[in-house]
Amino acid sequence: MAIFCGVDIIEIDRLKVSITEQKGFRDRVFTDSEISYCEKRNKAKFESYAARFAAKEAVLKALGKGIADGLEWRQIEVLNNELGKPYVVLYRRALELFNEMGAKSMDISLSHCSEYAVAYVVIDT
Repeated sequence: MAIFCGVDIIEIDRLKVSITEQKGFRDRVFTDSEISYCEKRNKAKFESYAARFAAKEAVLKALGKGIADGLEWRQIEVLNNELGKPYVVLYRRALELFNEMGAKSMDISLSHCSEYAVAYVVIDT
């Protein structure tokens, strides 16, 4: 058994600028379900986007990869269960890498304050 982890922190205002000023950024990075969730958060929507972006970066670090080798942002989706606990769904190349490393499970934790969002991911093999 091996454990792989990844962590990322991001400034919320930096992500807000990317979403509001870079045409297509939001739709290139986030899935429809993620966008729907974040947009419903009203005043906290940019905190939610930032936490999900940090989560995607943390997953990539735990997988030992970056956005390359056929990986795309939308192949990593961060959803919430009925109790609000976040979880990750992987697609295509991201799922292949997860399976190639013999991974059995992935756990994620997200947090944010007024300035920063952070995500921590643990993959168990």
